[in-house]
Amino acid sequence: MKYTLSFLEDLIALFYPNTCIICAENLLKEEECICTLCLYKVPKTDCFKHQENSVSKLFWGRIQLQNAVALYHFKKEGSVQKLIQELKYRGRKRTGVFLGKQLGYALKESNYFSDVDYIIPIPLHPKKEKLRGYNQSKYIAKGVHEILGIEVNSRLLTRTENTDSQTRKKRFSRWENMVNSFALKRSNKLKNTHLLLIDDVVTTGATLEACAQKLLEIEGVKVSIATIAVA
Repeated sequence: MKYTLSFLEDLIALFYPNTCIICAENLLKEEECICTLCLYKVPKTDCFKHQENSVSKLFWGRIQLQNAVALYHFKKEGSVQKLIQELKYRGRKRTGVFLGKQLGYALKESNYFSDVDYIIPIPLHPKKEKLRGYNQSKYIAKGVHEILGIEVNSRLLTRTENTDSQTRKKRFSRWENMVNSFALKRSNKLKNTHLLLIDDVVTTGATLEACAQKLLEIEGVKVSIATIAVA
């Protein structure tokens, strides 16, 4: 049976090769989404080694966070942009899980996330999630969960306003667009916990700031942020 499955997998790969998202070369059996060479070349940050880093500084004077990190540097037309586009706009859900796992490995090696109690993916408005078919942050959170074993709570935070796209907005406009866009549900059991907010990319931080502000309304809660990339 094992050999039959292996033969079938090889036959499928012959006609429908599994290729690297970045370089489009065929992947080896042990590779997933990205080939080993491209994964090695993806520009990583050093956020996980220092509490004062490029991501945490985005939120200084704006909101009180425990930690804020991003795994990769996002550059226009770069490899990370390809990954995010595949995840958000081309339906590659498994890319989200794969990237979440990479984020999970980095969080596991860091000294600042060992006491996290729950993982909270940034919610999409129901209409937008229905249109896209899924919430990419939930798949990233799933990947993080697979590495850290921490429970994902995707019901706590809901999006109440179907806001305009943030892509072309400046910092204040982004914040104005997001403020009061989120609500809490069933938050009593989360008193005095450490919550980890998960998103794909942080640019100005307006969405994450609005979510964190809402979470900080819970008594005694601590909030940290982790994203796949920082622009």
